[in-house]
Amino acid sequence: MRKSEIRERILEYIKYFFDERGYAPTVRDILKGCNVSSTSLVQYHLNVLEKEGQIRRDPEVFRSIQLVERNVREVPLLGTISAGEPIPVVDADTWSNRAEETLRVTTDIVGGKGDIYALKVKGTSMLDALINDGDVVIMEAAQTAEDGEMAAVWLKNEQEVTLKKVYREPGRIRLQPANSEMKPLYTGSENIEVQGKVVAVLRRLDR
Repeated sequence: MRKSEIRERILEYIKYFFDERGYAPTVRDILKGCNVSSTSLVQYHLNVLEKEGQIRRDPEVFRSIQLVERNVREVPLLGTISAGEPIPVVDADTWSNRAEETLRVTTDIVGGKGDIYALKVKGTSMLDALINDGDVVIMEAAQTAEDGEMAAVWLKNEQEVTLKKVYREPGRIRLQPANSEMKPLYTGSENIEVQGKVVAVLRRLDR
């Protein structure tokens, strides 16, 4: 049997083991499950799989083998954005360049978007766009937005950020909530800075 075939068998066994038991196999589990001749040979193939980027391991943690899913991307959660009244941006608790945590999403959600990040939504002004309080929006970093696109907008004079649909009108910008019970915000084009556009929404299911 070719070495590549052994590695494919080991990789399939790791997937099977996770599905059956919910945790990673040990080297000896793989030895028995794949009929490999020695633990050193198992280690050799695991090292190759790790170099190929198909698994990752922590040498200091027992049962640390983790499958690297090719169709998953890690997205930094940077903070909170208002989908109601704008939130004053006064400290890192509201808006930060440092990730609070990292979310793992499938690539079919974000497509081939390059610079993406996530924000937790506060408020219900985008309710009709199926974005509710507590949901998470996946954003693509952008400096412009087309009319009707949902964007994270920085209001320079107010030092506030808000999530709204952007529309250009003669002499002003309309920031439109997707909620019939809320009024739009109007401001001058020189007072806004688009920071990102919504590409996906992760819904809370515990409501």
